[in-house]
Parts: sequence; structure tokens; C-alpha cells
Amino acid sequence: MILTRFRKLSAVIAAAIAFATVPLATPAHAEEPAATPAAAASAAPAAASAEPASADDVKDIHAYFNNVAPSATGKLNGIAGPGHNAFLMICAALVLFMTLPGLALFYGGLVRSKNVLSICAQCLGIAGLVTIMWWAFGYSLIFGTNFKSPFIGGSEYFFLKDVGAAPNTTYAAWPSQSVFCMYQLMFAIITPALIIGAVAERMKFKAIMVFVALWMVVVYFPMAHMVWGGTGLMNGVWNADAKITAIDFAGGTVVHMTSGWSALILCLILGKRLGFGKDKMSPHSMVLCMVGTGMLWVGWYGFNAGSALAADGVAANAFMTTTLAAATAGFVWALIEGVHRGKPSVLGFCSGVVAGLVVITPACGFVTANGAMIIGLLAGLIPYIFVTILKGKFGYDDALDTFGVHAVGGTLGAIVTGFLASSDANANLLLPDYAGKNGLAVADAAGKLVLNKSGLITGQFIAIGITLAISIIATIVIALIVKAVVGLRPTAEEESMGLDLADHGEEGYEH
Repeated sequence: MILTRFRKLSAVIAAAIAFATVPLATPAHAEEPAATPAAAASAAPAAASAEPASADDVKDIHAYFNNVAPSATGKLNGIAGPGHNAFLMICAALVLFMTLPGLALFYGGLVRSKNVLSICAQCLGIAGLVTIMWWAFGYSLIFGTNFKSPFIGGSEYFFLKDVGAAPNTTYAAWPSQSVFCMYQLMFAIITPALIIGAVAERMKFKAIMVFVALWMVVVYFPMAHMVWGGTGLMNGVWNADAKITAIDFAGGTVVHMTSGWSALILCLILGKRLGFGKDKMSPHSMVLCMVGTGMLWVGWYGFNAGSALAADGVAANAFMTTTLAAATAGFVWALIEGVHRGKPSVLGFCSGVVAGLVVITPACGFVTANGAMIIGLLAGLIPYIFVTILKGKFGYDDALDTFGVHAVGGTLGAIVTGFLASSDANANLLLPDYAGKNGLAVADAAGKLVLNKSGLITGQFIAIGITLAISIIATIVIALIVKAVVGLRPTAEEESMGLDLADHGEEGYEH
């Protein structure tokens, strides 16, 4: 079946190219002899077998290059575009690479050596748990639509029913829905994995698994639908009926704000690590942390550029802005640290790079290069203040700075996206069938659609408020339930021994 579709696509492309080049097929030299009758006769069957390209065929080829869905009656309808499909598969692998091994190494290097395997196990456990939930109902609750709800998706894709090779054009014109589904799964995996940074070294493995299972249902699935779902409440770009015209290209609210603010609440409920403020709790391997940072940066291209869901100009812009913001923030953070503390540290460089990646995430497909530079500057400054100054003043034990980088950075990113978004970077902000109907775009005096900046900024702040409310309230309730059912913390003896041995019966290092 796939081979048949590939042949169809190849035939249409070949026919379209032939159609487009017919006007150029004139004799190069007038003196060239004409074909003999025998040769002409032998060529006739081959010519007769070639199917002439129709205007619809050419239109569909143009649609492929412009990342627009093919016509409903065209030969390419229901066929995945090979280039866009390959691009999204690579991006899906890159996003998984962010968690395994990127985040595992980044967080793993920052904890003490007796807890390094616990971080790895938590990342692996979350990957497996979330995948099972995604197959059973998670994907459908986000990207289904038959509930016709602005808050939750539908039931049509439970157990990935009918999620196959054909594109789901509600979300992506050319990649297979199966590929789109797996791409979005990788976002669902890394989001709760970010939370463990705030509670590292002091939360039981069993408690983390139960917490994540409940948190995905109550927080992530509804939030992802509201922001990215076809009927989502806050999907300002792609839902004509969106009541809140907010935009989030790759997950500032859905990923970083939800995980970061939930992480703060969970670490407050959990309490501080034994010996916090007294014992030395410095990273056991900055080399691992730096390697993990590099993997996160590389994987983030799949996260951000891949969110265009096609290998097109929007993806190219997101690739560029992601690079600019991350590099700038890493440099600015270390520069400030050098002035503030006397020396720039590798941890400072790593923290700055990740902060830049976080803050650019909601904006990467909507801002220009200059906007990305502004974001990089802010990302190197604002999270630095929270991580190095305010955390110490308030005394909370955000072990690996999940709140300071992801909550603060995600919130900052959502705000600046409203101010810096430009239709010059992404014309989808002005689509008449979506933005023109929900108010994200309005007509100017000449009747031309322009971005409704005041409405967008208002929408961003409302989206931030909703994200905060859901994340904070849900985390309080879920944490108290988990505490009552299985308990949150290991015993003092187990925590002192380390979670590697206490939870998994093995050690990261044998020397």
C-alpha cells in the first residue's frame, strides 16, 4: 500500500515537472534531423502511457512546497509527503534525544554521585509510563476533536485507532498522522521529566511515577489541547473559534510553565533535602552536565524547528532564532556571573544556554532574528536573578533550578512572545480563516489584515494566568493524594544512603 502511494506521488511529481517544462522543450538546433518514422512509431506507446499532468496536479505540487494541504479531490490527498515526513521523524528522534540521554545526563551530572542513577531511572520510567498513556488515551485527549470542547480533545483516537500513514490535516498537511503522533509524544515525555529536577535526591521513585500519571491527566493533556488542539481554547493561530487569542509555537506554556510551576509547588510540599544549607551538595560531574547541555541544545532544534511540522521557511526561521537566543543567553549569563561572582563557570554557561532555549521556545516561529537577540539577552538576565539571588533569599530547595529556569523562563517567554511576534516572521498569524475570525488579526484602514497586538498581548497574559492556576492547584491536590497513598519521601536513612541504592539497588560508580 505504501509502495503504491509512493508510485502515485512519484508519477504526479514527474508529470508536473514535465507539464512545467513543456514550453521549454523546443529544438536546440534547427538543423537537427527529425526522428525517422520507425523511431517515432516505437516512441508512440511510451508517450501514450504517460499521464498528462492536470492543473490540479500542479496545484498540489505547489501545495507540497508551500506546506498547504492538497486538494480534497487530488491524487495526493491522503498521501504523506516524503520530505516533510522524513523531517518530522528526525525531529521526533531529536526531541526524544533531549530526554534520553540529554536531560538524564544534564540532571544526572548536577546531583551527588549517590543519586545519579535515580535520575536516569526516573527519565526512563517516565518515558515508558507516558508512552503507554499516550497510546491508550493521551494522544486522543489532546488532538482528538469529537468532544467539541475547548478544554479537552476527543475519544476518536483511543488506542491510536486510525492513526496511520495518512496525514491528519487538522494539524499537519503532509506528515503521516502516525509520525505526528510520535513527534508529539516526545513532548509529553520530556515535560514531566523536567519536574524531577526540583525534587531530585529526595522523592521516591514510586511516588514520582504515581504523581506523573495523575499530573499528565489533570495538567498536561488539558493544557496541550487548549493551546494546540483543533478546538483549543487558546489556539489563536489554528482555531477560528478560539476565545483566547494566545500563541505558543513550541511549548512555553504547555511544557515549561506547567512543569516549572508544578516543580516549585512540589518541592515546597516535599521539603528540603537532608542537610540542605549545611552539607556540600555541589554537582558530582560538571562534565556530564555540559555533555547533557550540548545534547539538549542539539535536540532542541527538533523541539522548536520541528514544531513547524514541515521542512519549510517557518522551520528555518525557528532554527535560526533558537540558535541566536541560546548562544546569546549562555554568553550573557556567564558574563553577568563573571561580574557578579568574579568568575564565569561552566554551570553558568550551561544554565544560560538552557534558559535561552526555554525562553525562545514559545516565540521561535513568530519572531525575527532581532527579536531572538532581545530574548537571548533577557533569558541570560532574568532567570539568573531568580537562580542565584532570589532562591537564596527565599530559601526554597529547587535542587536543579527547574523553577528558576523553566517556570521563570517559560513565563518570560510567553510574555515577550506577545510583544515581539511579527507576521513578517510567520504569515500564519494573519490567516483569514483562523486569525481573521478569532480576532488575532484585524483589518486596518485599507482593509488589510494586520496582527492585533493589543489583543495578542492580552491573550498571552490570560493564558499565563490559566496555566498558573491549573499547574499550582492541580499539583497541590495531586501531591497530597500521592503523599497519602504511597508517601512522597524515602526514609532519612535511605535518603542519606542515596536513591541509587535505596530505590534501584545499584550504584552509578563502582570506585
